[in-house]
Amino acid sequence: MAAASTTHGPRQDAGASDEIDLAALLGTLFDHKWLIGAAIALGFALSAAYALLAAPVYQANAMVQVESKTPTLPGLTAVSQALTDSAPQAMTEISLLTSRTVLGKAVEDLKLDLQIEPAYFPVLGAAIARRFQPATGNELAAPWFGLNRYGWGGETLDIAELEVPDDLIGKPLTLIAGADGGFELFDDQDQRLLGGDAGQLAVGGGARLKVERLLAHPGMRFELTKLSRLGIIAALQNNLTASEKAKDSGIIQLSYELRDPDLAQATLESITRQYIRQNIERNSAEAASSLEFVNKQLPNVRRDLEKAEHTLAQYQSQAHTVDITLDAKSLLDQIVSLDTSISQLRLQQAEVTRRYTPAHPAYKALMAQIGELEASKQKINDRIGTLPQTQQELIGLTREVQVSTLTYTNLLNQAQQLDIARAGTVGNARVVDRAVVDTSQPVKPKRALVVTIGTFLAGFLAVGYVFLRQMLNRGVEHVQEIEQIGLPVLSSIPMSAYQRDHEKAGRKLRAGGGNGKPHLLALDAPNDLAIEAMRSLRTALHFARLEASNNILMICGSSPGAGKTFVSTNLAATIAQGGQRVLLIDGDLRRSSLHKVLGQDPRNGLSDLLAGRIDAATAIRRTPIDNLHFIARGEAPPNPSELLMRPELGALLKTAALQYDLVIVDTPPILAVTDSAIIGRHAGTSLMVVRFGLNPAKELALAMQRFEQNGIELKGAVFNAVERRHDTHYAYGYEYRAGA
Repeated sequence: MAAASTTHGPRQDAGASDEIDLAALLGTLFDHKWLIGAAIALGFALSAAYALLAAPVYQANAMVQVESKTPTLPGLTAVSQALTDSAPQAMTEISLLTSRTVLGKAVEDLKLDLQIEPAYFPVLGAAIARRFQPATGNELAAPWFGLNRYGWGGETLDIAELEVPDDLIGKPLTLIAGADGGFELFDDQDQRLLGGDAGQLAVGGGARLKVERLLAHPGMRFELTKLSRLGIIAALQNNLTASEKAKDSGIIQLSYELRDPDLAQATLESITRQYIRQNIERNSAEAASSLEFVNKQLPNVRRDLEKAEHTLAQYQSQAHTVDITLDAKSLLDQIVSLDTSISQLRLQQAEVTRRYTPAHPAYKALMAQIGELEASKQKINDRIGTLPQTQQELIGLTREVQVSTLTYTNLLNQAQQLDIARAGTVGNARVVDRAVVDTSQPVKPKRALVVTIGTFLAGFLAVGYVFLRQMLNRGVEHVQEIEQIGLPVLSSIPMSAYQRDHEKAGRKLRAGGGNGKPHLLALDAPNDLAIEAMRSLRTALHFARLEASNNILMICGSSPGAGKTFVSTNLAATIAQGGQRVLLIDGDLRRSSLHKVLGQDPRNGLSDLLAGRIDAATAIRRTPIDNLHFIARGEAPPNPSELLMRPELGALLKTAALQYDLVIVDTPPILAVTDSAIIGRHAGTSLMVVRFGLNPAKELALAMQRFEQNGIELKGAVFNAVERRHDTHYAYGYEYRAGA
């Protein structure tokens, strides 16, 4: 049998290396494999349950094409039309598609501001209702467990009208189905608002409700919520996706997600229909605006024409001339043509001015054309100025008549063309693909992805928890950590499954009291690895006591939970089984449980002996273990420290040291109370129990400092409840199993 390790391990510098120990990390994960595995299994189960139970979400899709918008209004020249051509502006059209004007119309048409939710049994009810397949259109699923208040499948509620006071907007109302289509409506405070029958208008509590169709078991509940118009439009804008398929393509892809596939399709269909109507009305309004402008100009041009004709007739009568020479006729035709063109361009200038700023290319091009024609006109005027005065006057008046006639005729033609354009406007947008929904393939939840992510996330969180706990847990896990503070480790006691069960039994004993039977690992499992380590401690203790002033051994801890009672009782039993006479004294007068582990009565113990109520012969009692005697705690005193400072304690220990081969005193934690320091002055050997993963190195150093301040030297430490870690080695040398 290999002896327990008592050598001082190599001292390690805390900051010696900043490298990541991959083997240590993997070992930590392997040590917590059951925790990580359980977390992964739980994550898989929860994500799979969600994937199966979550309501499916369906996506409606549609496609709209926006063509290049070229001005087609009559009266614009080819140059101005070319300059005003523009590529489809998808972002502008997408903004129009998702505007409140378009979406608001869909909300009104489909009554989307009314939300109806059947009441389902928690967690599973909605999934059960979705899987119900009615044989007929009016069939209802039978209520489970007689719970009529919940829907189990087949329930229908169609509402034709619902109006509520402003203070109930956005608040859930409860509709309870009655017999034969009857119903009652309650507000969010369970106050009855109204009642009625399906197909009839019900009024009450400031609300109006008309139920078109109600199919549900009596007592079935529906939750109705009248949403604000702006709120439901905002929700539509969030759920509606519009994007251009390719840059400058003018093809807009629309998608809308909802749990109800029929409503999703109807909503997207309504949105596209309203958008097309709005696009046509917008283009028609442009033609109507131009027609209105032309109609306003017609009376003015007609007055100018009549005035010019009257002036020409008067001049011809006064001058007794009618004919124009051939040269004058040629000049007249040229200048009439120029004036007509300039007049048309001036009308276009008025139209363009309404649509563009003077900095726009179309406006600049139009003004450049007018400038060129004005220059040509000036040259003709200069030539006319060389003619006789009579010919000049006659040319001028004739020109006015002809220009006005042409202008008036052109305006009449333009008005007719604009009227036709207004009536026949079709817009520059069209629906390529109408809204459709693939009900066989919901877009959410993506079951495989949900299960994968859920399982991975659970594993990731478990690993993160393990590493975080490892980082925050500053309890020592290596012998070297204890020896670095100057405290040699006499023995490392492994944690065994039997010991873990033993500790649970000990907690039950502490809660419920002793039953007269010892609960010692040394008796119940003498071949356990922990007891083998106790035997090694017995050997190490023999050498540690060679220079001790007496045979009194104090066992203490730095804080509660280290396992000093476990070590004290099993060490005493192991030494007694070796043939030595041992006296075990319960020196913890405050919260001791040692008497319960030994199955003894705590009365007539140390406190009673120190107080003089009993003598030593009464206090010392036998145990079921040969050679092991025991002094219990006694009645819990109000002043334990003062009682331990009495000379009776020293006298008791001296007498016991002469009568026994070893006296073991179990004491309370030094950092909690000072009792250990008082008892330690009488002990020749003092040991401190350190629990694996519980006691930090700083805590142990502080406990050592407390003992040194009281003149007590610790001979060593007992490393208790050591667990196997795959990132390190056992702190003890056993390599065989118990009973091997």
